[in-house]
Amino acid sequence: MYGQASPFAPRNYRPSNMYSRVGLETEVHGASAHRLIGMLFDGLFDAMAQAQGALASGNRELKARALSRAVRIIDEGLKASLNKEHGGELAVQLTELYSYCCLRLTQANLRDDVSLLLEVRGLLLPVREAWGAIAPQVDNAPAAAA
Repeated sequence: MYGQASPFAPRNYRPSNMYSRVGLETEVHGASAHRLIGMLFDGLFDAMAQAQGALASGNRELKARALSRAVRIIDEGLKASLNKEHGGELAVQLTELYSYCCLRLTQANLRDDVSLLLEVRGLLLPVREAWGAIAPQVDNAPAAAA
C-alpha cells in the first residue's frame, strides 16, 4: 500500500505531497509577515503558470482549478492583507489592481484565453519584484519599527 493512494484519499492525493505540505506548513509558521506575502506571490505565479500549461495541453479541469486558486490567492490573500486604514493611496491602488486582475483571470478561465493570463502576469510581476526588493529593508528593520 506504500506509494499508493488510499481509496478514501482525494483523487489527486499522492503520499509524496504530504512531505511537501509539511514543509510548506513549517515555512508558513516560521515566516515573517513580509515573507508570507512573498509566498502568496509565489503561489499565484505558480498557479498562473499551471493554468497556462493546462490551456496549452487542453486540460480544462486543471486550468479551471489553477485559475480558481490564483483568484483566491489574490482576493483572499493579497487583497485581504492590505491595510486600507494606514496604507493610503497605495492600498487603494493595489485593491483596484487586484480586483482588475481577478476579473481578467475569471475571463481567462471562461474564454480559455492565455493572453489574459499574460496580461495579469505583466501587471503583477512589477509588484512582486518590488515586494522582493524591499525584503532586505524589512529584514534589517528594528523590531520596534516593524
